[in-house]
Amino acid sequence: MQFNGKSPSINQIRYFVAVAKYLSFRQAAGILGISQPTLTSQINALETHLGLTLFERSRTGTLLSPQGKALLDAAEEVLQASQRFSEIARDLSEGEVVTYRLGIPPTLGPYLLPFVLPDLHKRKPGLRFYVREGAPSALQHGLLRGEYDLILSPLSGENSQLITQPLFKEPLKFVTPSDHKLTGKAFVRPEEITGEKVLTLEDSHHFHHQVQRICDEIGADLQRDYEGTSLDTLRQMVVMGMGVAFLPGLYIHSELHKPEALHVCEIADMPIERQHSLAWRNTAPGRKTFREISIIIKEIIETRLSNAVTIVNDTPKHALNR
Repeated sequence: MQFNGKSPSINQIRYFVAVAKYLSFRQAAGILGISQPTLTSQINALETHLGLTLFERSRTGTLLSPQGKALLDAAEEVLQASQRFSEIARDLSEGEVVTYRLGIPPTLGPYLLPFVLPDLHKRKPGLRFYVREGAPSALQHGLLRGEYDLILSPLSGENSQLITQPLFKEPLKFVTPSDHKLTGKAFVRPEEITGEKVLTLEDSHHFHHQVQRICDEIGADLQRDYEGTSLDTLRQMVVMGMGVAFLPGLYIHSELHKPEALHVCEIADMPIERQHSLAWRNTAPGRKTFREISIIIKEIIETRLSNAVTIVNDTPKHALNR
């Protein structure tokens, strides 16, 4: 094979990077949303175009060839430059009215955004948000891939490509059925929960793993046979006496309209909370606007939700590598 002198397409470079990342044509095709034969055909065309063999294929799997390894960093840089080009062009074409793609977890968005977005729109009438829900890890990966402009999430990993602005800390409250032996107490001691059957969401939720760590620390029994699909389902399971649970403070503030159905309290001498941050790519053209948005969101939360959460007064910063 011999290089023909012409540049490959952006899609071909994207396909090459995807296969190099997953080392599986089947998995890469699924992520890209194309058929495996189409992906295979495009990679073959790229190899012919470049006059190189990019992958070693065998019955046991796919590996990057030495030539593929040498090209991978440059291919990723091309994709990042293409993303920046699209972002800048979009911002220029949209002028004063800009729509940003915002990602947020399902255990936070419905209980925070109704308090924030109306006031934010009043302060910044030209801003629009296209909101999508997802797990924090998926949101962070999507932000890095350019699927989101901003994410508001309890970020679990640090990345030098992101700027994070801590916004607020949200308490997790301990809830019991109305007829539970601990009902009536404002605070319960950790040892009083030892052995209790704690209900939580499915393990696809980041919230599940937070509750798992709490249970491990206090010796409670996390129930894997009965897992809720949403916070509403989890609350109903507690009301029906299937166990006890931890629920986010904003959920309780927003949705708990019948407090007599269950009892809400806290763990004595053991504050339990999760921190939420706004994050964006450090190369994003709108990063100046995003800093302003983070300040406005904190002001709105402090005004409207100070009885439910605690503002974090940190300044935006680059996250450090792990």
